[in-house]
Amino acid sequence: MAEPETKARDDRSPWNWLLLIPIVVPVLPFIYNFDEPRLFGFPAFYWIQFALVLVGVGTTT
Repeated sequence: MAEPETKARDDRSPWNWLLLIPIVVPVLPFIYNFDEPRLFGFPAFYWIQFALVLVGVGTTT
């Protein structure tokens, strides 16, 4: 009995490049290292960090 051919897995989708966004952007503090504008009283540094968490979740899903 012949074994069925198994297709090689191809993980070379261009969508995988989106995963670099949540890795590279947080290590560039000059992008978000400022106090203004404030959102609900929080400095920009804090709410941008939170937004980056949401970006990371979005890119991995």
